[in-house]
Amino acid sequence: MVTDSVNDVEAEKAGQGQLGDAEVGHNEYSEKEERALLWKQDLTILPLSAFIYFLCYLDRSNIGNARILNSSTRNDMQTEIGATQYQFNIALMIFLIAYAIFEVPSNILLKKLRPSRWLAFLMFSWGAVTMGLGGVHTFSATAGVRFLLGVFEAGLFPGLVYYLTFWYKNDERSVRVALILASATLAGAFGGAIAYGIGHMNGARGLSAWRWLFIIEGAPSCLSAFLVLFLLPDYPEEFLKGRQREIALARLRVEGSKSHHRSMTWHDAKSTLTDWRLYGHYLIYFGVSVPFSSLSLFAPSIVAGLDYKDLQAQLMTVPPYAAAYVTQILVSYSADHFNARGLHSAAFALIGAIGFMASALLPPDAYLQRYGCLIVASAGAFACVPPMLGWLTSNVYSTASVGLAVAINVSMGGGIGQIPGVWIYKAEDRDRGYPTGHWVNAAMLFMVATGAVGLRIFYGWKNKQLLREAESAGREVRLFKF
Repeated sequence: MVTDSVNDVEAEKAGQGQLGDAEVGHNEYSEKEERALLWKQDLTILPLSAFIYFLCYLDRSNIGNARILNSSTRNDMQTEIGATQYQFNIALMIFLIAYAIFEVPSNILLKKLRPSRWLAFLMFSWGAVTMGLGGVHTFSATAGVRFLLGVFEAGLFPGLVYYLTFWYKNDERSVRVALILASATLAGAFGGAIAYGIGHMNGARGLSAWRWLFIIEGAPSCLSAFLVLFLLPDYPEEFLKGRQREIALARLRVEGSKSHHRSMTWHDAKSTLTDWRLYGHYLIYFGVSVPFSSLSLFAPSIVAGLDYKDLQAQLMTVPPYAAAYVTQILVSYSADHFNARGLHSAAFALIGAIGFMASALLPPDAYLQRYGCLIVASAGAFACVPPMLGWLTSNVYSTASVGLAVAINVSMGGGIGQIPGVWIYKAEDRDRGYPTGHWVNAAMLFMVATGAVGLRIFYGWKNKQLLREAESAGREVRLFKF
């Protein structure tokens, strides 16, 4: 399917290239000029994109904090809505079902409606829905509102990854995905600290603290949507002027998505859906999504099981996320720099797996050691994700196919792949140190490590085959990234 993808790119250049070769040209530019352009793009795009995802992740994962917030006085969310452990997990899962269903259509709409408009709409909508969670009184209402939250949050992360392909080359994306995704770990850290503070508002104006948590954390998303609408640039050829515009177009003449390329067609969908190597990417992303989701939703509960109580348990979720934040950025930079995204993902999946396995093997009362293992496991698991996404987008070539492949990848991982994470940390396992959850996460990360190495070997073999064919035919070939 590589040939088809390359042919699609060439067809788009020839038939859809509204900018034209004369404008894009074969401009020569210095490293200094390119650095200046990248710096301008980074300062314009990344802080706002990271802030958007920070708020998204905060609004998605705060239900984990609400679940145990002020549980010592029975003012926690699960108790007050009268939900059983099983029902509460159903509410968590329903969000992920909606998340999986709406990934693909959302990425198609992002291209059709322009990134700034679509992302602003999603942001305002999920903020309003999050605030609505502060008013639920029953399990059924909670499940319904969580489904709506999944509908509106589904398109954000794949949308941001797709959006970056319009601005950056293959070897520039992983670290920038990491800077955006790292805001999730930052949100996890802040989420615990914010929940700790809001926990002291219990009973204010007759509302339990968990209701205030949803209201206070949902409002900034609604307000910030207007910033996104007016401040987020859509495409480099519209945002940049003069010499910088020429350089941006020249840099991405071969690599990167294009605003003027056609939207999704049946041929694009068919070629992407039948490109079987992509399912290797989807599989390993599915694997890493299980620990990603379980840590997101159950970090406060896991920490509470490490002998930290109530509000202190909220505060002690901060160090694992802080370690993951730093690790993600460093690993992603190294993966892009050495063109070794697969091996970096495999190595840190292995580290995360060892952390979870040690947590499962240690005695339940080895609290300090298990807390250290949680930090190692979190850092390893979270560090895998940005290189995986950078690897996928580097090896899909047409604009429409990138949008679809990213959406499917995050749908299978971010949606379906996160569903097992809802069920593996069982309340009845708490006194035993949650061995089931830790063993499942360890197994999934071992699978990720094996799959990433296998995919890397496949790409090495495929590149040798492509080079032999190109040499015999006397033509250039585009090789897969590692």
